[in-house]
Amino acid sequence: MTKKLLVAALALSAAVYSLDAKVTLHHLIGDNMVLQQQTEARLYGYDEPGKTVKVTPSWDGKKYTVKTDKDGKWEVKVQTPAASFTPYEITFDDGEAVKIGNVLIGEVWVGAGQSNMEMPVGGFTGCPVDNLQETLVDAVNNSAVRYAKIPAVESMEPLEDAETQWNVISPETVRGASATAYFFARMLSRVQNVPVGIIEANKGGSRVESWLTRENLEKYTKEDLNREAMIKNFRFDFHRPMTWGYGTFNPILKYTVKGILFYQGCSNVGDPGNQYSERMKILAEQWRELFGLGEIPFFFVEIAPYAGNLSEVDKTWSARLREQQFRASTIIPNSGMVSTNDAVYPYEITQIHPAQKCKVGERLASAVLNKVYGHTAFPADSPSYKSMKIDGNKIYLTFDHMDGGFNRMMDIEGFEIAGEDHVFHPATCSQQWGRVAVYSEEVPAPVAVRYCFKNFQIGNFGNALGLPLIPFRTDDWEE
Repeated sequence: MTKKLLVAALALSAAVYSLDAKVTLHHLIGDNMVLQQQTEARLYGYDEPGKTVKVTPSWDGKKYTVKTDKDGKWEVKVQTPAASFTPYEITFDDGEAVKIGNVLIGEVWVGAGQSNMEMPVGGFTGCPVDNLQETLVDAVNNSAVRYAKIPAVESMEPLEDAETQWNVISPETVRGASATAYFFARMLSRVQNVPVGIIEANKGGSRVESWLTRENLEKYTKEDLNREAMIKNFRFDFHRPMTWGYGTFNPILKYTVKGILFYQGCSNVGDPGNQYSERMKILAEQWRELFGLGEIPFFFVEIAPYAGNLSEVDKTWSARLREQQFRASTIIPNSGMVSTNDAVYPYEITQIHPAQKCKVGERLASAVLNKVYGHTAFPADSPSYKSMKIDGNKIYLTFDHMDGGFNRMMDIEGFEIAGEDHVFHPATCSQQWGRVAVYSEEVPAPVAVRYCFKNFQIGNFGNALGLPLIPFRTDDWEE
């Protein structure tokens, strides 16, 4: 551990364990928090070893008693009522009472990943989020949405706590909230008519390996977990394995949540074979096990079209990562992926933080409302490639999840077709009885089709419910 990290860790430990005569709460247990409804929600903190702590929530007045362990830690589960907008108080008493207030009961979700999940409503420098003014005005209506942001901290060992607090959404606070997570929470709150809490735990530029535990990294990867080796092997600290999970995610694992939202992938572009999707699966299993709440929902976002520079537009590095993300959605139980192929502007070729975060957040909310909360009127699955049939100079394609039919009858863009020479040409498309026929005069004997399978290519095809076709290829050719 570097001197800087050691000092930070010791300071946090001192803040947590410098116990006085009264009970100390974990930072996530505080004013303005949202507790998961109709469950046994965990409350926890610190006190002197062997001390008795009495916990009394105002919604039922029931007293829960717990004794601290030899390290001064305590944890109690309290039964929560149905969601409501009624503010409650909770009293913690070890002989000297500590009270927290404005506690709401509703739905709690985690917003994890890298910078596109971190990207706040107020945007980054040079990277705006659409419709800021409208969002600021609307924020006055959304005080039942709250968020707590965990500081991005590295650690070689799992940290238990983090300096954070719950923020009530207002024009003054909304700019700092994760845009994707906030727009998700706002829509979920309105449709369900419940408070929604978001816990943000993310780090810009992090890899999927950044969030895996030492045990999983040693079992499934060849990552060198020696601190000096990490510093030597990775030019950027955000690429290091394990440390961001231990420092930034571990402090939230005792909190009772409904599910996890994940937006990450850019830093794993170039991973070989199925490595990324397999490690995504390991990560989902790891977090579910550590939360101890069963197979909680795990929904994630496809990385948007992006090219590092104009010369890389037609390359397929990021397309192959998107292909792995879609595969992950098929091998991780109780999961879902939302496509973002249409959630970029043509001028955002080299913009790794696209502006249309409201579309992304609301698309996540729509999928969750359908699959988790049973609101089947909301569309959940983007159409995806199902099958192909070659007939002469045409290839006929069928798709899954074409709910309501196709979104357009003509001027379909994004398809390409190739013959045995592996050279792709833009395809002309037509619809025939629920199928799409693709062909090109340049390809008399086609063998393969691709749709938006490039670093940056925006298609316009999807289903009639407004969800875009997930980019795909029918071949398995190398670059």
